[in-house]
Amino acid sequence: MAEKTLAIIKPDAIKKKAIGKIIQRIEDEGFKISGLKMLHLTKKEAQGFYIVHKEKHFYESLTDFMSSGEIIIMVLERENAIAHWRKVMGVTDPAMAEPGTLRHFFGLSIERNAVHGSDAPPTAELEINYFFNGPNGVIGS
Repeated sequence: MAEKTLAIIKPDAIKKKAIGKIIQRIEDEGFKISGLKMLHLTKKEAQGFYIVHKEKHFYESLTDFMSSGEIIIMVLERENAIAHWRKVMGVTDPAMAEPGTLRHFFGLSIERNAVHGSDAPPTAELEINYFFNGPNGVIGS
């Protein structure tokens, strides 16, 4: 049974002109892209998306970064989509990411690590709804 996850190509990867390579990798890994949009988050929209990190020291710099340029939001589908996408992305810190992962290839730092992915089914549902289906689903429309 297909599972859904949210994927984001972050501003750093877009500035590196890595969109095509990342999307090709997504397709090569057997994902179906069932939703896709490019947008530029406002600071408030980035804060809303990353609200779970509000009390963490990196919240302001993360939301500044995520609102600093265009991003691509995608809904990816396949069997075990969440776990598989996280494997393809690699660990958060590109310096520690396994060779061949997207973060190893395109990431610059823990914060500027090229891509985002949901970490669990409830998170995927919340994140997908934030951008596509829920009350905030008009973001970028």
